[in-house]
Amino acid sequence: MVAVVDVGTVVNPDIVVQQAQGATNFGLSAALTGKITLAHGRVQQNNFYDYTVLRMADAPSIEVHIVPSAASPTGVGEVCTPPIAPAVANAIFVLTGKRVRQLPLSDALA
Repeated sequence: MVAVVDVGTVVNPDIVVQQAQGATNFGLSAALTGKITLAHGRVQQNNFYDYTVLRMADAPSIEVHIVPSAASPTGVGEVCTPPIAPAVANAIFVLTGKRVRQLPLSDALA
């Protein structure tokens, strides 16, 4: 995966890369397998032992490019999570011709 981030003036580029990679992985986890279920009005998942997230062995390589900027610094952890599900859903459409409009994608493709 490739992430290009514009977060204003970068104070520590290594932290920007790490945050972007973590946010991308979290977005990918949510898109592919992140499922919250309810029973009797209560959420059934308690923590990461029963909420599926990508493990490092399953995660893709994530290349991060930082856009040079003189703007004020902004947050980086949030910018990479939201676009992942639409990007993967679009890739599924390109490969299969099927529009997937439900998350997690693993349920929609079943």
